Amino acid sequence: MTAFRRRISSRPWAALHRLPRGVLRRARLLVHPGTVLHWRRDLVSRRHTARSRPGLPDASTAICRPCVYCFARKTHSYLDLDTGIGFDSQIVVKVNAPELLRRRLGSRRWLGDHVAMGTNVDCYQRAEGRYRLMPGIISALTEHANPFSILTKGTLILRDLDLLRRAADVTEVGISVSVGFVDPELWRTVEPGTPAPERRLDVVRALAEAGVGCGVLMAPVIPFLGDHPAQLRATVRAIAAAGATSVTPLVLHLRPGAREWFMSWLAAHHPHLVRRYERLYAEGAYAPKWYQRRITRQVHELAREYGIGPNRTGTPRRIPVPAAEEAGLPEPTQLTLL
Repeated sequence: MTAFRRRISSRPWAALHRLPRGVLRRARLLVHPGTVLHWRRDLVSRRHTARSRPGLPDASTAICRPCVYCFARKTHSYLDLDTGIGFDSQIVVKVNAPELLRRRLGSRRWLGDHVAMGTNVDCYQRAEGRYRLMPGIISALTEHANPFSILTKGTLILRDLDLLRRAADVTEVGISVSVGFVDPELWRTVEPGTPAPERRLDVVRALAEAGVGCGVLMAPVIPFLGDHPAQLRATVRAIAAAGATSVTPLVLHLRPGAREWFMSWLAAHHPHLVRRYERLYAEGAYAPKWYQRRITRQVHELAREYGIGPNRTGTPRRIPVPAAEEAGLPEPTQLTLL
């Protein structure tokens, strides 16, 4: 059962009076209960990340694939919505995202920065199948030859394969699929409603066959549940077999909002691990540096063994010069000192 179709009450719109200005209280489109259409005044936000790239908010601020560890749960509270059950059952769709993006890209102030999508929640979750926001977004970025990247757990990205190939002809396009593990039992427990890891690796394979390089964000590596050396090896081996261009491990982090939800789940399903998690994450949202370094080292060693490497920051691809223009260029001449 998808959270997008789940009824959260007998009066699905009853909670909308609590939403801030800017959220539509009525929608002319036919939507499922638990769906709110959000009319944005702005779209692109600058996030302070390792790459300092501006981010493009995803198709929704709520995720309809309720991963128990999802750090995006906290963002649901920005609309005065619940980060637990509410996050799993309510979705906010930014219906005017393509129009706002076109406006921003056409602005004189826009300098063509790389735009990252999927960094908060998945822009190819199931709601995208209904609202089809990504084709307009990709087309706008392509028209302006603006570099962008997409991170997803979904298989719906293959719907836009032709658009992605056209975009890759004129700008840098980075595609990454999130696959933290291939253990089917762990997947069913912590990522209910998402495509199986094998299906996500099929996406990597399909993109590679189409000539669109795709890396894998091996995230999250879940301590004591998905970090055994045999599990790491099985995951990296499957990623390499799918034709991924890179693999980048990321250990589970538990920010406020997600931490409470995950620890509650852990107490119900793995109570013997609660004390270990409390010690491991005693200093905050992130696992200790020594643990992160250990996982990174193991994954990178396995990646080299299977013929793939870690992800590296690249530079925007230059639009190739047509052959006709190259033919008209003068031959280089050797200058002399005298």
